[in-house]
Amino acid sequence: MNKKERKELILYRLEQSFDKENEIISHINNGYYSTAVNRIYYSIYYSITALAILYKFETSKHKQLIGWFNKEFVHKGVFDKELSKIAIKSFEKRNKGDYEPFIEFEKDEVLSMYSEMKEFIETIKSFVNSKIDNT
Repeated sequence: MNKKERKELILYRLEQSFDKENEIISHINNGYYSTAVNRIYYSIYYSITALAILYKFETSKHKQLIGWFNKEFVHKGVFDKELSKIAIKSFEKRNKGDYEPFIEFEKDEVLSMYSEMKEFIETIKSFVNSKIDNT
């Protein structure tokens, strides 16, 4: 992948992380909390994916991607530990909502996750945008 293609893919992944916002709010407003949790996680996932593309890290495993994010950015102090907690929590809750029976989320919990997601992707977007022209 050349520099231009990589930049386009990074921007596409960032766009994916942001374009779920209306969908998430619609799910919350209609009581589809498990689906909202799934979309919250994927918004975070897409933003981390943009970061991974920027740094030429590849994996098909979600848990490995989050581990890489923590090792390379959180543990080194680039991002606050709170971002790690947000990513891990959204991953775990998405897994529970998607794969475990009888899991129900409360609206307040999902709204809190939504707020954290917005903080997360804004932080990643700002960082990626400050580095993208140096790829």
